[in-house]
Amino acid sequence: MKKSWVAFSLTAALLAGCGGEKADKPEDKEANKAAEETTAFPVTVTDAEGTKVEIEEAPDKIVSLIPSNTEIAFELGLGEEIAGVSDFDNYPQETAEKEKIGGMEFNVEKIIGLETDLVLAHASSAHNSKEGLQQLRDAGIDVLVVNDAQNFDDVYKSIEMIGKATGKTKEAKTEVEEMKEGLAEIEEKASQIRDEDQKSVYIEASPAPDLYTTGKNTFMQEMIDLIHADNVMKDQEGWIPVSEEAVIQANPDVIVTTYGYYTENAVEQVVAREGWSSISAVKNKEVVDVNSDLVTRTGPRLVEGAEALAKAVYPDVFAQ
Repeated sequence: MKKSWVAFSLTAALLAGCGGEKADKPEDKEANKAAEETTAFPVTVTDAEGTKVEIEEAPDKIVSLIPSNTEIAFELGLGEEIAGVSDFDNYPQETAEKEKIGGMEFNVEKIIGLETDLVLAHASSAHNSKEGLQQLRDAGIDVLVVNDAQNFDDVYKSIEMIGKATGKTKEAKTEVEEMKEGLAEIEEKASQIRDEDQKSVYIEASPAPDLYTTGKNTFMQEMIDLIHADNVMKDQEGWIPVSEEAVIQANPDVIVTTYGYYTENAVEQVVAREGWSSISAVKNKEVVDVNSDLVTRTGPRLVEGAEALAKAVYPDVFAQ
C-alpha cells in the first residue's frame, strides 16, 4: 500500500509540474483536482481530545476500538488495512474474519502484537482507557481519538477525520456528499406528510426496567425531524432515562424500539406492560422495532437508519 502511495505521489507531482497548454487540458485539471483531494503524507490530524496526531505515512495496519469507526473505515475502502476490531463489531460481514482485540477493555499486548500503525479510538470511551491508549502511544503506535458524534454534522466530521488520517480524503468527501443526498431524498419524501397527519413518536433505546429514550440535540432527534414526526420527549436533552408513567402520559402515536436485534420479543415486551394498553401506539398496533445498529451507530448507515425509522412511523408513505 505504501509503495503504491509513493508511486501515486510521484505521478501527482509530475502532473502538478506540467505547464503551458497541457495544464489547461480538462484531463490535467481532473488529475490535479484528484491530487488535491487526496491526503498527502505526512499529515497532522487534531483529534477529539485536541491532540495533534502526526501520521508519517498511510497506515498499513489499523485497529478500531468501536463499531462506528470500523464501519466508517470499511466504507472508505480500508477493509484490507483493518487488522483488528472490537468484540462488538458485526458489520460488515468481513469483521468476523478480523482479530478481536477486546470489548470495553481492549488488549494492549494484542494490538501491539498485530504490528499496528494506527488505532482508531473514540471519545465516548477514551477517558476510561487513558492508560491503555498511552501504552499504545509509547509503543510507537499512532492513536486517533475520533469525536463522539451527537448529530449528523458531527458524523461527517468523524468520517472526514478518519479519511484524512488514512489517506482517504477524497473517499470521505464522497461519502459525506452521498449521505447528505440520501437524507435529502428522505426529507423530500417526508414533505408530502401534512401537518394534520403528523405522528407523535416515542423512541425506546433500552428495555425495562431501565428505559432510555432520546431528546433534543441528538442525531436521533434530527432523524425524527427529518421524517416530519414529533418526538414526545423533545423537551429534554440528549439520551435520557424515562419512566413508564411519563410514556403513558405522553401517549405517543408510534412506539419505536431500537434493541430488538439484541433482545428477543422487544415489541411483545412493550405491548405486555401493565397500563400501556391505553397508549394509542399499543391500541393501534403501531409498536415497531428497527435495527439498533442502523439508528445508533454514528456512521454511514445512519441514512439507512433514517429510512428504517421513516418506514416504521409512516409505512404508507415510505414502505412503497
